[in-house]
Amino acid sequence: MTVTTGLGPVSLSELTAKAELQTRVDRKYVLPVADAGRLVSRLDPGTRVLEIDGERTFRYRSVYFDTPDLVSFRLTAYRRRRRFKVRTRTYLDSALCWLEVKTEGYRGGTIKNRLPYEPDDHDTVEPGRWFVDDVLGDDDLTLAPTLVTTYRRTTFLQSTGDARMTVDIGLTWTDMDGREITLPDVAVIETKTGSAVSPADRLLWACGHRPISISKYATGLAALRPDLPAVPWRRLLRRHFSPT
Repeated sequence: MTVTTGLGPVSLSELTAKAELQTRVDRKYVLPVADAGRLVSRLDPGTRVLEIDGERTFRYRSVYFDTPDLVSFRLTAYRRRRRFKVRTRTYLDSALCWLEVKTEGYRGGTIKNRLPYEPDDHDTVEPGRWFVDDVLGDDDLTLAPTLVTTYRRTTFLQSTGDARMTVDIGLTWTDMDGREITLPDVAVIETKTGSAVSPADRLLWACGHRPISISKYATGLAALRPDLPAVPWRRLLRRHFSPT
């Protein structure tokens, strides 16, 4: 995003040290890319942008895993308390890969556990199955790749120094049957804080944007599979998602 040129850089090591937030409160917003650009231009001048080797926007690829009857999806669709997600996340520009398990924490917070992973194993959980079973406390789940997402992300360290904001654009979802949705004009913004509302949240609210329920995995799968339950995202799907 070229509108980040007026903001200072932050290194990955400093960002991780100040705002690791593996246990966190996430707030998500969906808005047009143009509105996201205007929002970034209004951020506090003390906000900094993750910069690696002179680059500020990075390509991500995530593979989500679920059971044959889509337990992970259905727990999210029906807002169950013990919902979880299992995925590999590959940082395409650095060829780094992680196996990640996300679970619900106290009062709706998100707990993310992750394991360094071989990029060649991004389409399977088998080398890290022991890790998944340990986090979930269940070794009976049959997990297979269900959905692939790709996007470009810019990450901001907010001026408070302990909160992050990410802006994702170029969003694409592809299921295992080859169905695909691409949203070139939509941005997903996510604020990640320990608990308190961040300056970016307050700016988003002042601009008329409110947090919404969206899961890159579950919402994307519901968009590609009209036979699946989609009540939490029905309005969002009508407004923003359309198969290519």
